[in-house]
Amino acid sequence: MVLKAELHCHIEGAAPAALVESQAKKYGADVSTFIQDGAYHWNDFTSFLKAYDHAAGLFRTEEDYALLAEAYLTGLAADGAIYAEFFTSPDHAERAGLSPEAYTRGLGEGIIRAKEKTGIEARMVVTGVRHFGPEAVEKAAFFAATCGQPLVTGFGVAGDERVGHPRDFVRAFAIAREAELGITMHAGEFGGAESVEATLDDIRPARLGHGVRAVEKPDLVRRIADEGIVLEVCPVSNVVLGVFSDFSAHPFPQLHAAGCRLTLNSDDPPHFHTSLAKEYSVAEVHFGLDEADLTEVTRTAIDAAFVDDSTRRALYARLIGG
Repeated sequence: MVLKAELHCHIEGAAPAALVESQAKKYGADVSTFIQDGAYHWNDFTSFLKAYDHAAGLFRTEEDYALLAEAYLTGLAADGAIYAEFFTSPDHAERAGLSPEAYTRGLGEGIIRAKEKTGIEARMVVTGVRHFGPEAVEKAAFFAATCGQPLVTGFGVAGDERVGHPRDFVRAFAIAREAELGITMHAGEFGGAESVEATLDDIRPARLGHGVRAVEKPDLVRRIADEGIVLEVCPVSNVVLGVFSDFSAHPFPQLHAAGCRLTLNSDDPPHFHTSLAKEYSVAEVHFGLDEADLTEVTRTAIDAAFVDDSTRRALYARLIGG
C-alpha cells in the first residue's frame, strides 16, 4: 500500500454518514432528506450546501467534535495515511452555539485519540469564510494567531471564490503570517485562472487550495512551477461539482508534466462518495501515475505540511520505511 498524506479536507464535510445518523438520533433530528441507505445524496451545488450545513449542525459540543475528528482520522489511517491537515471554521462553531475555543479543543482531542489508536499525525488549518467578508476573515485569523492550540499550524480562506478580491484579505493573512502560521488559500476552483493569479500576487501563499484552473493560462502554470507553489488538488470533488466534465478533462496530468508540485486530497469525502484512497486510485487509473509517482505526491504533501522540522523528519522516515 502506498502511504498517503492529505492537506485539503473540511472537517465538517468529512463527517461520515453513519456518524451523522448517530448524531441525529442524539439530537432528535431527521436526516432522511439527505442521507439514504447510509450515504449522502444531493442533486446540485445548492442541495450539497444544504446537506453540508444540516450535517454540520449536528455537531454541537466539544465531545461531538472530538468524535468527528477521531472518526475522520481513524478512517484516513485505515487507508494508509500517515499525515492529515483539515480545515476548521470558527464561524461554523459559533453558528452551532459553541465557542471557537471549545470547538478547537474538541477537535484537538479527536486528533490525540486518533494518533493514540493509529499513529496518524494531524494538524488544523483555521479558515475564514470569504463570502462572510473581510472583517469575519480577520476575526478568524486573529483567533488562529492567538488561540494557543499547538495543533493549529495554518490559516486559510475558503468560501465562494467569486465573492470579493484576494486583496480584501491581505490584513487577515498579515495577522496569520506574523504568528508564523502556514498560509494557504482556495483559488482556481469556481474562480478561474484570474483568481489564482490575484491570490499569488496579493496573498503570496505557500499553497493553493485547488488551483487547477491555472491551466487556463500557460504562463501562470509556469509561474506556479517556478515558484514551487503546492497545489492541493481534489480530483473527485472537481468532477462531481462540475468544474471539469470528467477525469479525462481534468488538468492534473498537464500540471504534473509542467513540473507543478501537486498533492491529492478528498475535500468533503463522504459527500462526494470519495476517500483519500480513491483519490490516489483515480490518479493511478486516470492520470497514469505509478507507485513511485504516488509516493512522490505523498512526499510533496509532507514537504508542504504545516509542521515543525522534527515532525517532518519523522514523517519522511515513515514514508521511506513504509
